[in-house]
Amino acid sequence: MSQSVPPPNQPYGGQPQGGNPFAGQQPGAPFGGPAPFTPAPPARNNIALGAVVAFVAALVAAGIYGAIIGATKHEIGYAAVGVGAIVGFAAGKLGGRNPALPVLSGLFALLGVYLGQLLGEAIIISKQLPLSVTDIFFDHFSDLNKVWKEDSDFLSFVFFAIAAVVAFSTARKTAD
Repeated sequence: MSQSVPPPNQPYGGQPQGGNPFAGQQPGAPFGGPAPFTPAPPARNNIALGAVVAFVAALVAAGIYGAIIGATKHEIGYAAVGVGAIVGFAAGKLGGRNPALPVLSGLFALLGVYLGQLLGEAIIISKQLPLSVTDIFFDHFSDLNKVWKEDSDFLSFVFFAIAAVVAFSTARKTAD
């Protein structure tokens, strides 16, 4: 033997190392880490949140309904059902099981259909006159309301009833 001291033995369970002393190291013990936080429970029976969201949904649905009426120049019953469904779903999901929310969603659906029909009338009138929709809607609202009253028939009020019933039942069914 040419060496005066023999090379050290490999540690128990260790891998034989080649030329690089760091290449064969054993991986460390796995780290478990802390448990993740549990999410907060959803808000339930929050009448204020349900009412605000139902009102905003009524305004958005009124805009969509008015655009449909303005584009087609006709009232479409399924669109009124959609207004009621959107308002009722928003109130039921975010408001919970408060018994006042289905009633509020029905009222907001009536408001949404009314504003949607007015917006549709304003869009139709703006295509015939050199006025913008916002000028007609805000500056000539009383004239717009008179035109709406003249154009409304029995079917218009059926759409009101359908939207209110759909909003009421959707709010009750989607509440947690």
